[in-house]
Amino acid sequence: MAESWSFLDTSEPNFRPLVVIELAKGTKEKTVEWFTKRIVDKKANGGAQLLVRPLVTENGDENIYLVGASDLRLLLGAETVGLVKECKDNSMRTFTYSSRKTFKDFTGDSHSFLTMAECQYIIKHELENLRAKDEKMIPGYPQAKLYPGKSIVRRLLTSGILVQIFPLHDREELKKLRHSWYGRVKVGFQPLDEIRRYFGETIALYFGFLEYFTFALIPMAVIGIPYYVFAWEDYDKYVMFATFNLLWSTVILEVWKRICAVMTYCWGTLLMKRQFEEPRPGFHGTLGINPITGKEEPVYSSIKRQIRIYLVSLPFVCLCLYFSLYVMMIYFDLEQWALDYHKENESNFSSLMLFVPSIIYAVVIEIMNRIYRYAAEFLTSWENHRLESSYQNHLILKVLVFNFLNCFASLFYIAFVLFDMKLLRQSLATLLITSQILNQFAESLLPYWLQKRHKKRMKKRMCSLKTDVDLSLVEQVNLERDMGTYLGTFDDYLELFLQFGYVSLFSCVYPLAAVFAVLNNITEIYSDALKMCRVYKRPFAEPTANIGVWQLAFETMSVISVVTNCILIGMSPQVNALFPDSKMDLVLTVALVEHLLLAIKFIMAFVIPDKPRSIQIKLAKLEFESLEALKQQ
Repeated sequence: MAESWSFLDTSEPNFRPLVVIELAKGTKEKTVEWFTKRIVDKKANGGAQLLVRPLVTENGDENIYLVGASDLRLLLGAETVGLVKECKDNSMRTFTYSSRKTFKDFTGDSHSFLTMAECQYIIKHELENLRAKDEKMIPGYPQAKLYPGKSIVRRLLTSGILVQIFPLHDREELKKLRHSWYGRVKVGFQPLDEIRRYFGETIALYFGFLEYFTFALIPMAVIGIPYYVFAWEDYDKYVMFATFNLLWSTVILEVWKRICAVMTYCWGTLLMKRQFEEPRPGFHGTLGINPITGKEEPVYSSIKRQIRIYLVSLPFVCLCLYFSLYVMMIYFDLEQWALDYHKENESNFSSLMLFVPSIIYAVVIEIMNRIYRYAAEFLTSWENHRLESSYQNHLILKVLVFNFLNCFASLFYIAFVLFDMKLLRQSLATLLITSQILNQFAESLLPYWLQKRHKKRMKKRMCSLKTDVDLSLVEQVNLERDMGTYLGTFDDYLELFLQFGYVSLFSCVYPLAAVFAVLNNITEIYSDALKMCRVYKRPFAEPTANIGVWQLAFETMSVISVVTNCILIGMSPQVNALFPDSKMDLVLTVALVEHLLLAIKFIMAFVIPDKPRSIQIKLAKLEFESLEALKQQ
């Protein structure tokens, strides 16, 4: 890419554009001057001490700026954000500029030592921590108020002055990654280390979990096929299958913790210190002093936040849950109408009509989930959480509760109120397959088609410009600025979570659920890779040590699946026949089995260590060395 930067009007020979800032057209000159000055100003003066250059274009657009940083600034930034790198003795340690020569691959500059994704993460961190000091408003826009401690970037975004900030793709590296990732159909593992180097740990960890979950589903799929073919109505034969399912769900989640620990240790994020996480950009309050770090940062009353959560957010969520149940009852009215219509006509068309209510309901569920997601994001942002982790946890909790009820309430109603196993199988299969088709279309196929059309139009426009300068960077920025924005792994994990529920909650009723899940996930790997490389802008890297609250969500789902499967088996005619005289004995037996399986699950979770022995030893060794260093001081 170096040759495509030669046209930039800059005296900095080593300037490497990493991040793009797009301001609104017609932004006032004094605003641009003030904002760029804050970006390049020294840290001591409240600036970010970065490099900014305007993107020179033929049509005179001056609303796009390229942001970079000197090698020294990036290395100091790596220390600030607490990046962990590999030392020459093969150990993993937090990077410090003073001990830089002890780290492997350090050659005196940041280009070979830090990945491009890490450099962009450092720049994002510095931009997000630009906060107002004495300014009362954004220069040139008196309606855009500021107060000490307010995030400047956040205020510019909400005021419409700043359109977007995004990291640039590296064309050559992206081309190599595409070829090794999805450029050819192959049976094998994904290049997770390459994905991590290019997109960061959060996205690499998602693809690692998707790959692992897909392989873990294969035993369930293989066992489920003969159960579906040969033992459809014999529920007593499903006892072994359901028991295997319950133990399987525990083992795969515990083994994933170990695999995750190995990966994140090698990537350095397992050791990153997150206890003094800085306030998220959207957090606002009066400027104060953090009693732990001694740094200036916004302060907001926790009582006000609790009032917003319990008096506004909680009632709204309950109202949405009530509406979801109301829609579910409408669905059952449609099911009854379709059944009556089939009884009256007894034709092929009427047989097809039996599936129509479930398909309509599946589409309505997807629409409601997406609308509720926007409302949940607005409410969680309005609650004003200080930390990004707290914000994510509250958002995930809101969305999970609604999605769980919206997707599974009808299945629970059919199973435990209507006692209709045939309708349960039909509804489960329809909901699972329809949701998978809709997700594939909405998340990958449609955005890819739209992006391809836009790219063709942009290339025609660029070819029509008569110019002698190298426009490769201009073309790249103009293409990427109009790409869709990847909103994070939230929706991807949510899709896997719901899929896990379909597979585990009612496994003894529909054993083929795992088969459809495997087929979907194989295509999901390729479609998600395609959308990351071709459809969306490059997302900023985010270091992470695990899949966060999603691990707890999956574990909770596995516990619920124990209860549902035990009750379903207890309801089967074959099991009921074993207790002809006393239903109380049946209830007690089912409860005993359920408690026994839960006990086995928790014992297995306790016995299987979260981290392999080798990782535990390395972590203990680092802790010992840190204590010895403190003693010497």
